[in-house]
Amino acid sequence: MRLPPPPASPRQKKSIGTRCETSLHRELKFSYAGVGRTEVDVAGFVADGVNAKGEIIEIQTGSFGPLKLKAKELAAQGKLRIIHPIIISKYIEVFDSDGKRQYRRKSPRRGSPWDLFNALIYAPELPLIRGLTIELVLADVSEQRVRDGKGSWRRKGISIRDRQLIAVHERIRLKKAADYLRFIPFSRGEQFTSANLGEKAGISADMARKVLYVLSRTGVVEKTGKQRNLYLYRAIL
Repeated sequence: MRLPPPPASPRQKKSIGTRCETSLHRELKFSYAGVGRTEVDVAGFVADGVNAKGEIIEIQTGSFGPLKLKAKELAAQGKLRIIHPIIISKYIEVFDSDGKRQYRRKSPRRGSPWDLFNALIYAPELPLIRGLTIELVLADVSEQRVRDGKGSWRRKGISIRDRQLIAVHERIRLKKAADYLRFIPFSRGEQFTSANLGEKAGISADMARKVLYVLSRTGVVEKTGKQRNLYLYRAIL
């Protein structure tokens, strides 16, 4: 097996996309645009697509920070759906400089819907934009890497060439602030700390703090006091 050619770069106009469109991004774009259009000028930006119902589609694989302005402008023109892939399992394929595959392995890291907050932490009020839906696509992905000496020192010079979709396990749509209560495993009015959330949800302390920061900014939870050196929260929706 040999390394496939690099994906073509998309046209950009006041857009926040990646330097070069991956196969993962492209496949999701065409899947969600359907029989509609892709790479569409909307309010001076390039949206990834507009489906047959007129819904604006934006694929965002990384941080939501760059979407702060773009999402507001796009949503002002019509309904907007941001598609955010969550990599549940990743299979890494490493190729030599001639394009011949050397090996394939499965990454030990597994993703989860909680990874959304790694992206939202940089735009915590994004879910409040009227007409916006965030859709999580929980998927398995293949990542192609090449030994070209140009990659990160952490990967010993190995570059990431492309990412491809293997399978989709689940899709989670978050249309309104109340939909984010799925991330709060406590009864309404019940007080809890970030430590309580981390323990009950099985997530790290750092992730629990990110979740509560974002959800407090969106009005899903509020601070009610302190318990020793930790803030107390409760769901308010």
